Amino acid sequence: MTDKTLVDPPVPDADPTPDDGKELHLGWALVVISIAQLMVVLDGTITNIALPFIGNDLDINQANLSWIVTGYALAFGGLLLLGGRLGDLYGRRRIFILGLIVFALASALGGLAQNEAMLLSSRALQGLGAAMAAPTALALITTTFPAGPARNRAFAVYAAMSGAGAAVGLILGGYLTGLDSVLGIELDGWRLTFLINTPIGLAAAALAPRFLRESAADRGRLDVPGAITATGGLLSLVYGLTRAGDDRYGWGDGFTLLALAGGVALLALFIYVESRTDHALLPLRIFQNRTRAASFVAMMLAPAAMFAMFYFLSLFIQQVVGYSSLRTGFAFLPFSLGIVIGAGLSSNLVNRIDPRYIAGTGTLLASFSLFMFSRISIDDSPSAVLAAIANGTTAGADINYWASIFPFVLTMSIGMGMTFVPLTLTAVHHVRSEDSGIGSGVLNTMQQVGGALGLASLSTVAVHFVNGRAETVAGALGQGLGTAGLDPSAVVPGTDLTYMEAAVFQASFTEGATNAFLVGSVMMLGASLVVWLLLNVKHDELATDGPEGAPAHLG
Repeated sequence: MTDKTLVDPPVPDADPTPDDGKELHLGWALVVISIAQLMVVLDGTITNIALPFIGNDLDINQANLSWIVTGYALAFGGLLLLGGRLGDLYGRRRIFILGLIVFALASALGGLAQNEAMLLSSRALQGLGAAMAAPTALALITTTFPAGPARNRAFAVYAAMSGAGAAVGLILGGYLTGLDSVLGIELDGWRLTFLINTPIGLAAAALAPRFLRESAADRGRLDVPGAITATGGLLSLVYGLTRAGDDRYGWGDGFTLLALAGGVALLALFIYVESRTDHALLPLRIFQNRTRAASFVAMMLAPAAMFAMFYFLSLFIQQVVGYSSLRTGFAFLPFSLGIVIGAGLSSNLVNRIDPRYIAGTGTLLASFSLFMFSRISIDDSPSAVLAAIANGTTAGADINYWASIFPFVLTMSIGMGMTFVPLTLTAVHHVRSEDSGIGSGVLNTMQQVGGALGLASLSTVAVHFVNGRAETVAGALGQGLGTAGLDPSAVVPGTDLTYMEAAVFQASFTEGATNAFLVGSVMMLGASLVVWLLLNVKHDELATDGPEGAPAHLG
């Protein structure tokens, strides 16, 4: 006889058939959740293009400017587990709404910031709001939508928002940064990258009580030692990985190593604490299901390669091909289209085909795309680079976007859409109702840690090859600049680089980026291997909310 206390099936917290009609209720519920998820994800990239403008207006030096991005990532990644558990304990809708309000008000604070401290504080508060909203949003899908086609479609939209958010952020950031007024009111465009979140977040928070039902509060209590060790460990780990990916520090930096070691030690202490408490922040039973554990691992490896692709490809398109910031954003527009196609395709297929085959195919397609990016070739010989600089162009100006970039941005996005939907379904499938929030928090944490790990690892690869190439061509470039009558130490008009720095960058960056893409392709193959070998749940099981542990194939 099965122990009911261990395998209680999840019970939907919301009635999917309200008085005003099932489709209307579920449709609007999904709109509210999707708006929140899109807002949270795109905020990781929307400020990237605005950084130089922010630095100039608020007099922030280059070293501290990176904290505008890092501060958000640290708070978001470090507090996700806590945010998910708070939803389980005190009501997911309540924490979701609170997260949206914090995010919206923090965005207003950032948009009105008058100095560096005010802006960086706002970014940390945005990360806090996102850490409350993101895991509860995913948990609300699990508990609002009945298992089967309706939930699969909801997860497809959620996955599309998660994947497309980065691309939308680049486009929107490029557009808003270029504005200098709104409705006749003079306003620095970068401020709009923050202020746009405020009305959207507050509107979503206002609509949430109408279309989302509150979950039953857990009778447990907050695990304070677990919250402290988990948050401290994740903050330290994400900070260490971010610092390792910065070529000013790298993996050999003492403080980087200290942060990484401290993070690992705190997370080990966290696991020890969780194994000995009755009210764990992260019940270790969540990892006992092999399919779920495999989903978590794959969802760490796949975004690691995907986010690094955005980073290196956006730099390549802007600085080597020579696109403007806005045109670069639009170069990623096919990614948004492709991930919608991939997510829609997988949400239909998952009703008939086991998730292993869908996610396995998706990761292979993404790996192929990264491999094709690694085959991008330009003439970066010293003579070609010097000729480009003399003509006021870039070394990759002759690259054909439609032949070399567009096809693989599209295939990459379709592959990621086919990956995210089944892995999200399998990661939260059969999680106990009272653990839905923390289960979603673990999934989001894996994505954030994976993104930081991927960027740090692949940045290290890129820097290694860039430095090797720079040593090879520096002599010829310096001699060529002198022959052309250009002072290597003079600043290139319209930039903050000297002629020598610009020439070395143009001659070496592609070498670093293509090797990073190649390693990313291997990383994605690792995710694919995990999927093919360990993702054992059958498609018909995803249509049920039955007790876990009964069917043998659940692992």
